[in-house]
Amino acid sequence: MLHNKTILVLGAGELGMAMLRSLVRRAAGVSDLTIAVLLRPSTIDSADPRKQKDIDELRGLGVEIIPGDLSGQSVTDLATVFARFDTLISCTGFVGGSGVQRKIARAALDAGVKRYFPWQFGVDYDVIGRGSAQDLFDEQLDVRDLLRSQDQTEWVIVSTGMFTSFLFEASFGVVDLARNTVNALGSWDNAVTVTTAEDIGALTAEIVFAEPRFVNQVVHVAGDTITYRQLADTIDSMLDRIVHRVEWSVPKLERELAEEPGDPIRKYRAVFAAGKGVAWDKSRTFNAQRGIGVRGLEDWMRQNLLTDADASLQRA
Repeated sequence: MLHNKTILVLGAGELGMAMLRSLVRRAAGVSDLTIAVLLRPSTIDSADPRKQKDIDELRGLGVEIIPGDLSGQSVTDLATVFARFDTLISCTGFVGGSGVQRKIARAALDAGVKRYFPWQFGVDYDVIGRGSAQDLFDEQLDVRDLLRSQDQTEWVIVSTGMFTSFLFEASFGVVDLARNTVNALGSWDNAVTVTTAEDIGALTAEIVFAEPRFVNQVVHVAGDTITYRQLADTIDSMLDRIVHRVEWSVPKLERELAEEPGDPIRKYRAVFAAGKGVAWDKSRTFNAQRGIGVRGLEDWMRQNLLTDADASLQRA
């Protein structure tokens, strides 16, 4: 428990809120434990009802709210904020733009935090390697190189695959329910690992408190690992429809990216179509080995896509 007496989570978006809820639940009964979250002052003072609802929930959970700006503050300023915490968990995503992940990692090391969970809740960047279609992934490898080059701060990387919800994002284009179409990235036999934000939060909380402690390693988790063919089959069976199936080849996606080289969605499509480092065997994951239940694809669809009547028919 030495490394977990004070925990700071960066950000309270979809993953950050799930992470904070899970940490509070997991830490119930642990004495002298502080859980805090770093939020932009504009978020803390926002009149947006959704943001205020989250702020109220965090206060109700007993989470300390600390103002800060990961993009605007210097490495030195961030290190000063981080220095009072044992464990730092970054749930910021890529919204800060290029360079922010390196800055956070540098500040964590300069602050001397005992343990750092960087924002790497996604694909396996080591397997993908440098020079992929998504240039932000190279920065993720920079962060890994930085952490591996030192021995003062312990680090844990949690590889989760894609957020399950993102697989169904209309902008991503894989599942297009409005057009009754599933578009396979690269090949129908390509696979993708997906995990819900709630499960990522819960599993990371388990990893944070696990004994013996995880030290300087990549830990894989998974809600499900499915091929695009299995995805289309599942949509057909659960939504009682026959989707139109279109294969988006790697050359096609690379041509589209060349036409709009700055388009982040086209970058993601090209990376996932390459089929490297984006899927792993669920049986070898932390949650499978520990016997921890998670929500697979069908569970997510049942909760998010089916009406109450549909769900009743599914259970019958």
